[in-house]
Amino acid sequence: MTLSPLDPAALARSVRAGERRALARAITLIESTRPDHRASAEALLHELLPFTGGAVRIGITGVPGAGKSTFIESFGLHVLAQGGRPAVLAVDPSSPRTGGSILGDKTRMEDLSRDPRAFIRPSPSGCTLGGVARRTREAMLVCEAAGFDVIVVETVGVGQSETAVADMVDMFLLLLVPGGGDELQGIKKGIVELADAIIVNKADGDLAIAAARAARDYGNALHLLAPAATGWRVPVLTCSALTRTGIDSVWKTVCEHRDALGANGALAARRAEQARAWMWNEVSETLLQSLREDSRVAALLPEMEQSVASGRVPPGAAARRLVALFKGE
Repeated sequence: MTLSPLDPAALARSVRAGERRALARAITLIESTRPDHRASAEALLHELLPFTGGAVRIGITGVPGAGKSTFIESFGLHVLAQGGRPAVLAVDPSSPRTGGSILGDKTRMEDLSRDPRAFIRPSPSGCTLGGVARRTREAMLVCEAAGFDVIVVETVGVGQSETAVADMVDMFLLLLVPGGGDELQGIKKGIVELADAIIVNKADGDLAIAAARAARDYGNALHLLAPAATGWRVPVLTCSALTRTGIDSVWKTVCEHRDALGANGALAARRAEQARAWMWNEVSETLLQSLREDSRVAALLPEMEQSVASGRVPPGAAARRLVALFKGE
């Protein structure tokens, strides 16, 4: 999508008025890597920031095949029935070769995508670790300013760095499935420690009994771990996104979590810490981008890469030389 010249203040007014095309254009703008677009995006966010912060921010991750898209659609439809307005930011994995993504989540949420009160935006993960796009945090703010009060971030799936989603949401949901053999071996301890709720999906038909058993196993395992948030006991729930049973219990848990953290000040503290972490992440990304764009570094980089690839120079020494050149040392 090509962005024509725009007035960030005018675009912000259109976003706040609930114009869907303006919302899509605003997210496209903040996802752009062009320097001139970046300046406009920051001006746009400055206009919208006073109107953000009121939504429930939920991150959802899970093992492959857990039915994340089906669950999010059922959950979103339930939110709509409760009078809420959900926005889904679905992050699809990018190809390490071409950088492309299928971006098929919207087609997998057919019922939810047809409802004008909901908004679904698929984005490529790019090179960002953690299964979230670099600009997902900013897209959340734009959706909040547009009037969406439940923001759901769907990530690529459980992995070594998947926990990045927990640094941008109020509540982190871990979606699992029964019938995988030794239930506790299929997930990483670090993911479980960050979860604010564990949900065993596909609790229907022949898997209903297995789902109940898996929920008991996870519940017992949680006694050995410290909760992710003070004053909150991590629940283990079962549901069937396919038949849309148990979704009401998930929504009730989300509301209880928000009330509990809001009452003891933990929610405000979590968001403040996330904002600080976000700033430092931007510092790191900006410095790395500046280093790559430096003409002196660009001239030396092919030689350093060849030396490292051939084994003549240790990678650490090559990195330090490039950084020293960038710093003018």
